[in-house]
Amino acid sequence: MADKEATIYIVDLGSSMSDCHNGRLESDLDWSMRYIWDRISNTVAASRKTWNVGVIGVRTEDTSNPLQDQEDGYDNISVLQELGPMNLEAMRALQSRIKPNDCDAGDIVSAIVLAIEMIRRFTKKLKYHRKIVLVTDGMAPIDGSDDFDEIAAKMKDSEIQLVVLGVDFDDAEFGFKEEDKPSTKRENERLLKLLVDQCDGLYGTMAEAISNLEIPRIKPVRPYKTYDGPLTLGDPNEHKDAMSISVERYFKTHKATIPPASRVVSKVGEGDPSKPSEGANDEEMQGVESTSFAGITQARTYKVNDPDAPGGKRDVEFESLAKGYEYGRTAVHISESEYNITKLETTKSFSIVGFIHQEKYNPFLNMGEAGMTVAQRFNDAAALKLSSLIHSLHELESYAIARIVIKDGKEPALVLLAPHIDVDFECLYDVPLPFAEDVRNYAFPPLDKIITVSGNTITKDHRNLPSKELSEAMDDYVDAMDISSWEKDDDGDRTMEYAAVEDVFTPPLHRVNQVVRHRAIYPDQPVPPTPAVLLKYANPPEDLVIKVKSELEDLIDKANVKKVPAKAKGRRDKGDKPKPISGLDIDALLSQPENKRTKINPDNSIPEFKQMVEYAEDESVFEDAAKQMGGIIKSLITKSFGDSGYDRAIENLGEFRRAMTENEVSGIYNSFIRDLKRRLLSGELGGDRRELWWQIKGARLGLIDNNPVTGVESSTVTPEEAAEFYKK
Repeated sequence: MADKEATIYIVDLGSSMSDCHNGRLESDLDWSMRYIWDRISNTVAASRKTWNVGVIGVRTEDTSNPLQDQEDGYDNISVLQELGPMNLEAMRALQSRIKPNDCDAGDIVSAIVLAIEMIRRFTKKLKYHRKIVLVTDGMAPIDGSDDFDEIAAKMKDSEIQLVVLGVDFDDAEFGFKEEDKPSTKRENERLLKLLVDQCDGLYGTMAEAISNLEIPRIKPVRPYKTYDGPLTLGDPNEHKDAMSISVERYFKTHKATIPPASRVVSKVGEGDPSKPSEGANDEEMQGVESTSFAGITQARTYKVNDPDAPGGKRDVEFESLAKGYEYGRTAVHISESEYNITKLETTKSFSIVGFIHQEKYNPFLNMGEAGMTVAQRFNDAAALKLSSLIHSLHELESYAIARIVIKDGKEPALVLLAPHIDVDFECLYDVPLPFAEDVRNYAFPPLDKIITVSGNTITKDHRNLPSKELSEAMDDYVDAMDISSWEKDDDGDRTMEYAAVEDVFTPPLHRVNQVVRHRAIYPDQPVPPTPAVLLKYANPPEDLVIKVKSELEDLIDKANVKKVPAKAKGRRDKGDKPKPISGLDIDALLSQPENKRTKINPDNSIPEFKQMVEYAEDESVFEDAAKQMGGIIKSLITKSFGDSGYDRAIENLGEFRRAMTENEVSGIYNSFIRDLKRRLLSGELGGDRRELWWQIKGARLGLIDNNPVTGVESSTVTPEEAAEFYKK
């Protein structure tokens, strides 16, 4: 596959392109340019110097092209963009030149001939993907006497593909036909279709091209060799019967990364906004005009305590620092010699260390990207050896486990080698395997039985085990929600696989790419909505959900599912104690009708604080409970050795805030958290406790504001003040 491209877009800029047709609110030119700008923005985003773009305008008021003085028939044709690499700045300049002209002269076929000559001169005899894309409404004059056979022969000889996209062109396959079509347009459509057929090109209506813009385009990648060397079984240097096969390993699947955000700064001076600042980076950033923005450079300095230095600290060089690791709040030093022991001295290798039967391998152990191992090219002996290994694994229904080091000094990896045999292709597919430290085993109780404390096993008639009716209802619901054949085929029958692999796209990746392209093309327009194709599989099919509604209702009935009442917010009236769902009188059961508590034990602070607040009858009880809880929190912080008591303090603080929020006494908590912040930052609670304040900020345990959703309406703190509280 050639990695070089040369594409010329021919755009009809005649006066008829400024009109709106078929109920559209934008002109035919703006509507058609959606497709071209999307194509060009993809080229800009790729940032490849070997992808070249040119633009020719037809029916322009001026004439500017290399053939205007050599032959007749090239009037009113202008080269708007010479064939070459495209960047964002060039695309922005091109946008200002794409506009309708008050001109109806200019031959479409002559523009195609001009594009052919431009591509042939630029690419010469080199290996390129050559393409000409013509966008027109069919109202431009076309000389029917032109020798289409000669033009088609030139395009085939130069391996140029012609693509014609017409505004409101008839397309039976797409299902579009324009009524009351002018005779001139009908004849031009016929001539263009004839030329495309002779060139073996593509012909279609612009509506179909634009409708496909929202469908993500999968980027094909060239094979990338990750390993080239012997695949061994045993050590050939020590054993004569050891196996050694010369192989090459390539990526089979590769993760597509989401484009990262670049941090930039306005490249202007403080005194004169029109002058670039001296401290800005002059290097032009990819996709950003260097005259407006500059990349952010980072500088890091290291200081140590020095009583004799100004300010009590002295700068040190990075090379003089020792490597260390954080253990709690202590930095543990590790010398260079000790650090080198932890690094494995590996050499490039690919060796089989064992075999496993396919039935004994768990697919959930697969990790990372898949690879493909084939025999070394032009090595028949290696191909024969590898084929023998592949067929042996296939016949024995086994996998091989291999250790691979891509190059000297790289960390080793374990991979599972699976045989693949096709009609004319054989290989070993591999996936990374986890090491023992990567596997986490979690034990869950079984769903079909209950094991008692005494060791007895109960398989039925237990409240935590599903009944026969519930199991049958669940089976019916799962069967009814089967989506394996819910997709409609061309005849409207549901026989195709729903959510096939080739139809499922990564929403974050393609959404970010779509937004980046749109912002590059239309910097002043709002971001477009997310395409429906990216959200298609975010929820189950609506028609299927409606179809299985009866099975779902039956399952809810058999499972005795009940809605949990919403947790009430606000102060309760005196004597309005919470009523449990079970309906039991807990106070009577505990023989404590009053259930009043006046003292909170620090060792059992949260349950006792809850109980004290739960039965509070007036404001003074809340104040007393808050005072005791606040004292406990401060005591935990003061007595904390390092950060040993931080978790308990944050847990108590979270319960403190929740209780004050639910009972709408935000003022008590807000006063406490303001005082706590002051004491933490000033070092009054046992030394430097700023790290705890960062943890409190991360847990969002700051002021209670009057946000109607997350706060208390009676609070005097606004959301802006609450946000500012975290910053100061």
